[in-house]
Amino acid sequence: MARRVLYCGDTSLTTAASYLAGMMASWGWEFDYVASNQLLSRNVLNVGHDLFIFSDFPAQQASSEVQTIVREAVRAGAGLLMLGGWESFHGMGGNWDGTIIGDLLPVKISSSDDRANCDHPVFLRPKTEHPIVSGLPWADRPPLIGGFNHVTPRPDAQVVLEGVHAAARQRGSTYELEVTGTDPLLVVASHGAGRVAAFMSDVAPHWIGPMVDWGTSRISARAPQSEGVEVGNLYAQFFRQLLEWTRGA
Repeated sequence: MARRVLYCGDTSLTTAASYLAGMMASWGWEFDYVASNQLLSRNVLNVGHDLFIFSDFPAQQASSEVQTIVREAVRAGAGLLMLGGWESFHGMGGNWDGTIIGDLLPVKISSSDDRANCDHPVFLRPKTEHPIVSGLPWADRPPLIGGFNHVTPRPDAQVVLEGVHAAARQRGSTYELEVTGTDPLLVVASHGAGRVAAFMSDVAPHWIGPMVDWGTSRISARAPQSEGVEVGNLYAQFFRQLLEWTRGA
């Protein structure tokens, strides 16, 4: 059976979903897409997928029956990735806490609003060596994000990236940064024969912030029935490594 991705959420292919859909199309990946206002049906799952992605997709759009099918596929070796957003994790209408898929994730989800919209610099910094973050200039060219979901890593999970909060102050003609705290931003684990990952910021603006332009060159991409996007090459490399690791490529 051909390797295939199921991508659910990020509103629609003509809006936020155009970013991840465009990148997957540029890599030559096959995927099925379910918009945020559509129900995830059993018929879609009958195709067979090796990676399930949920991003800004409300839990109410996935019945317990289809969530159970996803869980069994992950146990058998498929990957599961949740990306952050207002309708991811708990968010404002995501409500994945206490669900079958939520319990598969390598993080504990809050039972109340977990959104953090940041008006200060938040840098991404690796906590450990890992294939997802390999080969990227985290120290020399650290990316910034604009928001994320607050979560708690599970005891058996690995924190790969953390968000480093900084207070910026002007001192004459220069600016000084002071680190004020950290939050887990990428957490991974295994479940059965499969891999699970949670990236608490988004793949699309506005939460991904300046990271969408992270890089030294530009990449243009467009998926069928989608709007075209232009992103930084390092942003694209990071998300490809994240998806490849999670699907077990």
